[in-house]
Amino acid sequence: MMRRLEGKVILVAGAGGIGSALARRYATEGAAVVLGDLDGAAAQAVAAEIAGEGGQAVGTSLDGSQEASIAAAVALAVASYGGLDGLHANFASFRDGESGADVLGLPLDIYDEVMRVNARGFLLCTRHTVPEMLKRGSGSIVYTSSGAAHMPDVVRVAYAMSKAAGHALMRHVAKRFGPEGIRANVIAPGVIRHAKFDAVMDPAVVTAMAERIPVGRLGEGVDIAALGALLMSDEGSFISGQVLSVDGGGSMRL
Repeated sequence: MMRRLEGKVILVAGAGGIGSALARRYATEGAAVVLGDLDGAAAQAVAAEIAGEGGQAVGTSLDGSQEASIAAAVALAVASYGGLDGLHANFASFRDGESGADVLGLPLDIYDEVMRVNARGFLLCTRHTVPEMLKRGSGSIVYTSSGAAHMPDVVRVAYAMSKAAGHALMRHVAKRFGPEGIRANVIAPGVIRHAKFDAVMDPAVVTAMAERIPVGRLGEGVDIAALGALLMSDEGSFISGQVLSVDGGGSMRL
C-alpha cells in the first residue's frame, strides 16, 4: 500500500466500524493517528493493534458533545506527535431513529440531543482543529455524513437535518480557510456493514438490501477509508468543498 500520509498527524473522532477502518487505513498509509471515541477502551484497543503492526496510533476517550473532551483529544495529538494535519469527524447520535417518529411526533429532547452531538459536535471539532492546522500551513478536514442528508425519509428528521448542517459547515470551512491551505469535504456513506450491524440484522434482510444497490453489495468501513485516505493526502489537494457519496450507486445524484 502507498504511504501517501507519511508525516501527517490525523485525529479520527469516533471509532466503531467506520472509524476503526479509517484509523487503520490512515496509519497504514503512514499517518500518526489519534483515535477518540466515547468508548475509550475500544479506541485504545484499536490503537494498540495498529501499533502492534508497526503503525503510530494512540487511543483516547472522546465525547463529541463536550468541548473539553474535544480540546483534550486535540491537545493529545499535538503533545504526542507535534501538531495536527487532519481531522476526520465521524461520530453521530442516532436517537431519533429509535423513536420512529416523524416531525410531528418527534420529542424535542431527542431532537436537541441529535443536533447537539451531530451538528454542534462537528462545529466544536472544527473550532479546535483548524487553529492547529493553520500553524502547519495546511490541513484536511473530512466529515462523515449520510445519504439521509439528501435522500427523503419518513423518519429520522433530526438526523437528516444534523447531517445537512454538516454539509453547510464543510462548505464554510472550505471557502473561508481554503486560501490558508485547509481543505474540507464530506463523505456520505450508504449502508455500511460492520460487526454490530451483522450481529443484529437478519441475513435475508441484508441480502435484500444489497440487491437494491447497483453494485450488488453493502459497503464496508474500508470503502469509506479508501476515499478518506485520498482526501487526507496531497493527491487530493484539488478536492475541496465536495459531498462525495460512497454508496454503491444507491443515490446517483449530481
